[in-house]
Order: sequence, then structure tokens, then C-alpha cells
Amino acid sequence: MSTTSDDSIITSYAEAPTRTVIADGTTYAYRELGPKGSIPVVFFVHLAATLDNWDPRIIDPIAKTRHVIAFDNKGVGASTGKVPATIEEAADDAYTFITALGFDKIDVFAFSMGAMIAQDLTLEHPGLVRKLVLTGTGPRGGKDVDKVAGVTYWDMLRATVTRSDPKEFLFFNRDAVGKRAGKEFVRRLEERTTDRDKDIKISAFRSQLAAIKAFGRSTPSDLSKITQPTLIANGDHDRMVPSVLSEDLHRRIAGSELIIYPNSGHGGIFQYHEQFAPIAAEFLAES
Repeated sequence: MSTTSDDSIITSYAEAPTRTVIADGTTYAYRELGPKGSIPVVFFVHLAATLDNWDPRIIDPIAKTRHVIAFDNKGVGASTGKVPATIEEAADDAYTFITALGFDKIDVFAFSMGAMIAQDLTLEHPGLVRKLVLTGTGPRGGKDVDKVAGVTYWDMLRATVTRSDPKEFLFFNRDAVGKRAGKEFVRRLEERTTDRDKDIKISAFRSQLAAIKAFGRSTPSDLSKITQPTLIANGDHDRMVPSVLSEDLHRRIAGSELIIYPNSGHGGIFQYHEQFAPIAAEFLAES
């Protein structure tokens, strides 16, 4: 077991037990690791993802010093209920989950759709969020966010033809470097061998796609209201949520930091995990 000096503290995501909490009639599945007693870092996951879709090379370095919580969105994986129809509703569900665990202050690490949810959560409950890490994402109303469904279905088809995981196409470039990074990423997701989560249902997946489409076609949010320290990161060739939208977020969130990794796509932070994980851990370090 990978632990800190206290053997009771799990710092390996592959070994974190799955727990549940019931709130407003919904059972939320989650995993937690790292030393408790501090402000937790809550991880908001991407489109179609369950608990088993987090890269342990991102979570584990943060969990060495921080209490980390990852959860299944409502209606996804082992969480019950109906998938929310909008990103706003997903943010409300996240708030319900977080407060059910008894927290009134959190840090956020969010990727893709999860970072869209995190933006809405922060705007609606600014006192809840202390620091934000927004990766592979864009703002409400961002140009071409509403086209994510077409990109997703096309890459799912390409993956089926080549008998590959769709994330190899969706998250990574199709050059030699990207192909290798994609396969390494998928292998890391398989390190957990027991107590694995349930795959998302097709109906839930379609509901999430519709919510993202609506987010992309909505009136932009006033991101100047986000005053929390914010770290933004992406690859320079994100086909799902265009990389220029990360730059847009950076311009609109005052004082934010921006990292764009070269020769990488939507999963740039996973391709460059050796560089990014320490940066994220330092950014999230408690003051």
C-alpha cells in the first residue's frame, strides 16, 4: 500500500475505498484519500467519466499532503438519480454532495465538463471555494463548445474501428507522441483492479452532451466575479474544448495563471503529468 508515514492514510487513488453519502434522496459515490483535517480538494470529472477515469499520476501527488475527494456526478457510475439536464443543475448537485459531507470550504480541481460545473458552483457559492484549478475547459457561451457532441461521436467511431479507447482520440494528438501518451494514460486508468465503478449509461451520456451543448449556447457568465486564485491549463491543440477558450478564461478571471502545453490536446495535463502534477500540488498547497 502506498501511504504516508501514517499507515492509516491512503495516498494511492488505486487503493482508495469507495464510499457513499445520501443527500436529498440521492446516493453519491465518492472516494477519498490523503490526510484529513484540512480543506479538501474536490475533483470534478469530465464528460462520461466515473470514479475510475481519474489519472492516478495527477491525484496521488496532491494526496500526499492534501485531503482529496473524487465523486460520481448524480446519475453516473455508482451515484443514483437522474443526470441533470443543465450544467447549472449539476453544480447544484455538487453543492448538495459537498455540504452533505459537512464541508463549508473546499479547493477545486476540475477537468473539461467538470470545470464547467466548477465555474457555476463558484459563481453561485463564492464563499465555498477557496482555490480553483480549471483544466481542458472554457467559459459559458464559449465559441464551439456546443460542437463537442460532433467531435465526440466522430472520435468514438474512429476508436471503434481501431479497437482503441475513445479517450486516445479525444484527449491526445494522433502523432507518435500523442498515441504513446494516450495508451500510457489508458493503462494508468486500469491500475485499480478491484471495486471498479460502473460505466456510464448511454442515456446519461447523451444527457451530459446536451447539457454541454446548452452551456456552449448560453449567455456568457460574468467571470470577473471569480476572485479566487485560479490555475488554468490545457494542451495547445484541444479539439473538444478549443485551446483559445483557456486563454479566454485567463483573460476574464483576474489574476489567474495559465499553462498551455505544447504538442498536446484535451488531455494535455495527463500527457504532461510529470510537469503539471507538482505545479498543481504547489498551487493548491495550503497557505
